[in-house]
Amino acid sequence: MTKLDETHDPARQSWVASANGHPDFPIQNLPLGVFSASNGPRIGCAIGDRILDLRGMAETGLLDDRWLPALSPTSLNQWFGLGPDDGRALRRLLSDLLSSDAQRGAVEPHLVDRIGTAMHLPCVIGDYTDFYVGIHHATNVGKQFRPDNPLLPNYKYVPIGYHGRASSVRVSGEPVVRPKGQRKAPDADAPEYGPSRRLDYELELGLFIGRGNDLGEPIPIAEASQHIAGYCLLNDWSARDLQAWEYQPLGPFLAKNFLTSISPWVVSPEALAPFRTPMPSRPEGDPEPLPYLSDTNDLKSGGLGIELEVTILTDKMRAAGDQPHVLSRGEATAAMYWSAAQIVTHHASNGCNLQPGDLIGTGTLSTDEATGLGSLLEISKGGKEAARLPDGETRSFLEDGDELTLTARCIANGAVPIGFGSCSGRILPAR
Repeated sequence: MTKLDETHDPARQSWVASANGHPDFPIQNLPLGVFSASNGPRIGCAIGDRILDLRGMAETGLLDDRWLPALSPTSLNQWFGLGPDDGRALRRLLSDLLSSDAQRGAVEPHLVDRIGTAMHLPCVIGDYTDFYVGIHHATNVGKQFRPDNPLLPNYKYVPIGYHGRASSVRVSGEPVVRPKGQRKAPDADAPEYGPSRRLDYELELGLFIGRGNDLGEPIPIAEASQHIAGYCLLNDWSARDLQAWEYQPLGPFLAKNFLTSISPWVVSPEALAPFRTPMPSRPEGDPEPLPYLSDTNDLKSGGLGIELEVTILTDKMRAAGDQPHVLSRGEATAAMYWSAAQIVTHHASNGCNLQPGDLIGTGTLSTDEATGLGSLLEISKGGKEAARLPDGETRSFLEDGDELTLTARCIANGAVPIGFGSCSGRILPAR
């Protein structure tokens, strides 16, 4: 795992004034993304309320010349493919440039305001896989179908995942058009086709693959973290009524492939180093991971100390000028049965070749407390107990006009807090 260095120093300040004390993007974070201003899409780094244009920096010689080919395209795929050594080197250089008054005159012309810029997907996503590492979510959902045996026998041996739809991954802010599909009521003789009546969200983290692996070559668990280029927020929007009818025997299809939203900024493993935690101890009686998924270092520091939050803003709340209501708040590691390294290793364990920019979702991250549930399916107990909002409205599932926003922050003693920005989407009527 990444060691702490001068870029994590809580005393380090930036001459970009808005970065100092910024809730998401202080100088200790420095996430990468793709933005558009007046000169088209560019790779940039978030610093406070500004964005540093890395292509402009490279073209004027402020960055290493050998990085120019990887930083000049309008996606981070080539950059991620360089690997963690270059990532750490760039982070150190940017931290020095943004904290040194002597460099301000050369660097400041390459800053643009974040307000007024458009954000894009950080990568061309060739493949997207969604896992199911949240054991409390798996248990809560399983209880709705199998009260006496909520977890299937394979859950504690194998990280469960399915291949999602890469083409419908969109950056935060993309409207969510209510999907249509087949749905069958429990008492109906046959299904019908129409708009989903049980539209839901899923609170997840996403991780991007950096260096890939050759076809046929597995990724050892001790090396898996070196293949992760960074993290984002992810909402795998889900039509629960479509899912209930179609998922046997091959799993989700139209219930999930209509849209997946991600936050635009990629937070690096280096930025998360102060917030690493041990993975939760497995309950007594649970099997130990098979050897290919077992690593002492990952057990000690493979957890992600990230506080996650979901808010909802309805049309009625918006019209009244009300603030968004918090639906859930919890901590990522407390929700995860499998670590990020374990799901990367398992994904490649059969020789599957991962590629730079591939996206992997953790699956819904729910804690074991009612305040930390990561979906309305759980909050409403399958629609049986609607959540009550402060203005008197209720929600079992999402209605047209509802806007969901995911946020995340990392807080630890002796470290400057950092954040992920936000991942939002507003529900539009079916077409």
